[in-house]
Formats: sequence, structure tokens, C-alpha cells
Amino acid sequence: MEHWTNQGIVLNARAHGEGGAIVSLLTEDNGRHAGYMHGGSSSKKRHLTESGTLVKAEWQARLSDSLGTYTLEVDRALSGDILNHSLKLAALQSACMLCHEALPEREGHGGLFNGLIALMDSMEGDYWGVSYVMWEVQLLRELGFHLELDKCAGKGDAENLTHVSPKTGRAVSAEQAEPYKDKLMQLPNFLRPEKMRSGVVGDELDIMKGLEMTAYFLEHWAFIHHTTGMPQARILFQERFEKNIPS
Repeated sequence: MEHWTNQGIVLNARAHGEGGAIVSLLTEDNGRHAGYMHGGSSSKKRHLTESGTLVKAEWQARLSDSLGTYTLEVDRALSGDILNHSLKLAALQSACMLCHEALPEREGHGGLFNGLIALMDSMEGDYWGVSYVMWEVQLLRELGFHLELDKCAGKGDAENLTHVSPKTGRAVSAEQAEPYKDKLMQLPNFLRPEKMRSGVVGDELDIMKGLEMTAYFLEHWAFIHHTTGMPQARILFQERFEKNIPS
């Protein structure tokens, strides 16, 4: 009999069978891991399977490669600040679905697990949008797509980085970018090295630049071979964020 217990964050749950659900968790030690939960789609247990809920999970199966079954206990439910804020809730659903769709199953991603908890913690504050973009940069790195944003791809001034190459994911200085501006993406201020050192936080327009940048690399690098492309939750979050920018 195979068995483990671990903390996990609910990524996704879909109804299966008579009131059951297949639940996908991002666990601290066992990576993204799915399991069947008896009664998981019932009204009594639905609170256990809301995306973003931190749970204590017990998984067991007859064989290691079987789906297995989950027994879940809430460790930390979603805060009212997230549940009552539609944009924050959309951001959390986006992050959970990105993990659910992009991460290989049963491969360890302890850093990403802790990063997702830190992202949820940041949603209690005012600068959660910046945290969200930086979390997506971390996700890309975990998937093997490293954005090099601390020095110029063309050996220009590393203290004046303003753009990012869509081909390489490398930053470009203002001087080096000038002839190619129409082919490059804008680098958000809060990701520029000199701004990060001084603790600059982005406004809504700057965060939007960040979402557009990470969306491009998610779509063209991480999800390019996925049959369904970028998760709809990520697309909807960006659309909602843009609509909420003050005119």
C-alpha cells in the first residue's frame, strides 16, 4: 500500500462519479498530485476543494502509479479579503490553473509551493499585483524558461533597462532598444534592477505591462505545445485587470 501525508494547495477539482471529485493539489514535497476524493463534489465537502485552499492531505493507493484517494482537512481557508475581491479571486484562480495545466505531475516544486502561499499572503496588502507578476516570472523559471532581466542582452547599460526581447526573454537597455522598439516589449519599472533595489512598486499601468510580458512567454514558451493553449482563467484575469485600470 502506497501512502503519504503532506500540505497541499488545491489547484482544481472536477466532479467524478457519484458525488466524488478528482482533486489536483500542489504539494510541498510531492509536486502537483491528483487523487480521488469521495464526496468531493458534495455540498458538505465543497469547501475543501475550492482553488487556493491550503489543506492537510493524506493520499493512499494500492500502487504508486495509481490515481489513489485523498482525505483532506482544511489547514487554511481563503480569506474574506480574497473571496470578496473579484479581481484578487480571479488572480488566484489564474495562478492555480497555470500550475494545474503547466506543471508535470508528481515532480517536486517546493519553491513554487511556497511562492504560491506567499502570493496569497500578499493579497492581504496593496501591492499584490506586483507580487502576481513576479510569481509568474518564478513559474516560468520553474518550467525551465528563465527570463534574464538583470542585464542587457546587447551589453548596454544594466542600470537603464527598458525593454525585453520576445525572442530570448532577455532585457535590453534604452540605448540598445531604440532601433527595435516596435519589436520589443516594455519592461515594467518594478522589474528593473535599479528600481527593485530602491523598493519601487508598480502602478496599475506598470503591472499591466508585466502581465502582458509574462502572458507572451507563457503562451509562446510554456503552453505552445498544449492543445488548449493558455488557461482561460489566466486570459480572463488579464482582461479584468485591464478593465479595472483607472482611465
